Amino acid sequence: MAAKEMSFLDHLEDLRWHLLRSVIAILLAGFAAFVAKDFVFDVLLFGPKNNDFLTYRLLCQVSNFLGFDDSFCISELPFRIQSRTMAGQFSAHIWTSITLGFVIAFPYVIYQFWKFISPGLYTYERKTASGFIGVSSLLFFMGVLFGYYVVTPLSVRFLGTYTVSSEVFNDFDLSSYTALVRASVLASGLIFELPILIYFLTKVGLVTPELMRKYRKISLVLVMFLSAVITPPDVASQIIVAIPVLILYELSIFISKRVIKNMTKKKKN
Repeated sequence: MAAKEMSFLDHLEDLRWHLLRSVIAILLAGFAAFVAKDFVFDVLLFGPKNNDFLTYRLLCQVSNFLGFDDSFCISELPFRIQSRTMAGQFSAHIWTSITLGFVIAFPYVIYQFWKFISPGLYTYERKTASGFIGVSSLLFFMGVLFGYYVVTPLSVRFLGTYTVSSEVFNDFDLSSYTALVRASVLASGLIFELPILIYFLTKVGLVTPELMRKYRKISLVLVMFLSAVITPPDVASQIIVAIPVLILYELSIFISKRVIKNMTKKKKN
């Protein structure tokens, strides 16, 4: 354990500095994103708005390969993006930069989190710091890519082409569009952290592999509900999003089992 005992106030002070360093890192990365405005908006943010986006082209190729002709091909996305408030574009610029700053600085944020909790861990557990930071960052970035290349284009395609009448034209507000992209990316990134969350919950005794197996069916329902929340309300999109989450759930059961096994082995020794 830690060589030096710390009071509650000392822990709060320590936490404050770790949070401050994390915020500074996010702001610095966000400033870089703020400066690279043209690339961030024209290439990244508005990428899923273009009909030649990578995901749409792959869906079209898969559709043709499976013999569905051009069922999943997109010739155009019939909507425009507008800003109807004085500070709309500036606000979108700020929040998008902060979001991207968090994504870029995520490994450092995780590192600060680890530095805060590591004094309360055993020596052999502290030696796994690099692995923890690497795995957490890898899972988060995989989730971000999944959100950007799968969840976002599926949502944009469905919502951007959905109409109730030919009399209504889709003019989406800039804040609505950017919020959709940010939410899809961040939600997916955090969902992919499920194995890490299960690892810590198992360590503190709140979760066991038996418990996760027992409530697997309920978890399946929750996963489908979550997929319905972050994707358009069509079955195909929900299944596409649900599959990796279910894989992560099964992986989390395996991780929980390994943690219990290692803890039992340490107690016997």
